Amino acid sequence: MARQTISALDMVFLCLERELTPMHLGGVAVFGPGRPVDGARLVELIADRASRQPRLRLRVNKTWLIPGQAHWEPQPGFDAENHVVAHHLPSPGGEPELETLISELMSSPLDVSRPLWEVHVITGLESGRFAVFVKLHHALADGASAVELGLGLLDGFTPEDTPPQHTSPPSNLGSAASMLSNPGKARQMFDETLSAASDFLQVLRRPETVEIATSVLGHLRPAHRSPLAAPHTAAKRVDMVTLPRADLRRIKRRYGATTNDIVLTIVTGALRQWLASRGHPVHELDLRALIPAQHRQTNDSANNQLSAYLCDLPVHEPDPSARLALIQSSMRRNKSNGPTRGAGALPVLASQLPPLLHQVLTPIATHAAHLLFDTVITNVPLPDIEVSLDGARLHQLYPLVPLPAGHALSIAACPYRDNVHIGLLANRSALPDIEKLHHALPHALAELDDLAQ
Repeated sequence: MARQTISALDMVFLCLERELTPMHLGGVAVFGPGRPVDGARLVELIADRASRQPRLRLRVNKTWLIPGQAHWEPQPGFDAENHVVAHHLPSPGGEPELETLISELMSSPLDVSRPLWEVHVITGLESGRFAVFVKLHHALADGASAVELGLGLLDGFTPEDTPPQHTSPPSNLGSAASMLSNPGKARQMFDETLSAASDFLQVLRRPETVEIATSVLGHLRPAHRSPLAAPHTAAKRVDMVTLPRADLRRIKRRYGATTNDIVLTIVTGALRQWLASRGHPVHELDLRALIPAQHRQTNDSANNQLSAYLCDLPVHEPDPSARLALIQSSMRRNKSNGPTRGAGALPVLASQLPPLLHQVLTPIATHAAHLLFDTVITNVPLPDIEVSLDGARLHQLYPLVPLPAGHALSIAACPYRDNVHIGLLANRSALPDIEKLHHALPHALAELDDLAQ
């Protein structure tokens, strides 16, 4: 794979990266039981399959000559085994032990000097099972492309063998001496800089740019004090919840709702119950969720192409069916307007701005994010087919999404086969009682399901 410029939106995810707010996605896949688990064999198998995916060989290369500019380039001497780590859970190897390990792994940032991914093979789970935890930086993949990369590690999805890419010496774009000795290259860079400035001015004049920016400003809540706001902390807490998909299908038939609307309603009901258990007044409380949405305008799957919607979560509403109706109405309006309009389309606006401006604006936007939304809730689609690793069948897949700065909780759901798997990523100090939210989720589902029968 040749060098390629990192897109503006992917540059945003790199600019958001901080030690206390790492920007990697996560996925916890639980397999088995199959043949006797051999951790060393699994590490070798996964490393071999990862080495065949050109995207996983890429690292970030920044140049100071074009401020804010960066490229993806193959890492010299790339060895996939350096990214695959084996762990063995302490007895009894249950869900608490697995969640403790995943919490520690999610808390540590990826090394930005090398390809931005890790795979952790976890043995020692009860009943002869094993788990694979994948970390991918958000600049490297969005939800859809993360699934594609993950499938490439599984049986039957291995890409065609691709020979290792040899990285050429650093481009003379990265050397001041070579620039001085190459006036033609210097002239080219000067022309590119002027062209970027001209493109930026054209972006500012576009009606859609003005509409998104105006909508963002109009949705900010300057006096907002969210119960889901929290100071930055390195320590994260992961919790994994499984809900029976049959219950959601019954609710879907009864109310004509989408799976995403039902998940949002269940989360809203769980937040209501959890916050009430903390003594927080919920009778007038509304929270707002950022709902990522795919926004692919090209066939270039190498870059993130995302937008988002804002959806008010009616925590104040005691009736589960009324909560669902309110969320359905909000999401219908969002979809009617489309993914390129409204305050939620901030990623679309970000993708149109030059990289240098991101380095200036991203820290400001980071501190203001809690004024626009209270939590991130996303739905990660997975093909409804049986898949395996080393002959062991995939039973559960819990997605995890980054925790934005100033936020206490992010939520990701993955419907797969007979269940919906929900991954909670929390600020450890802000949610020491995350188990209460865990138990509130099936309770909120039962409330809605009882009305649907």
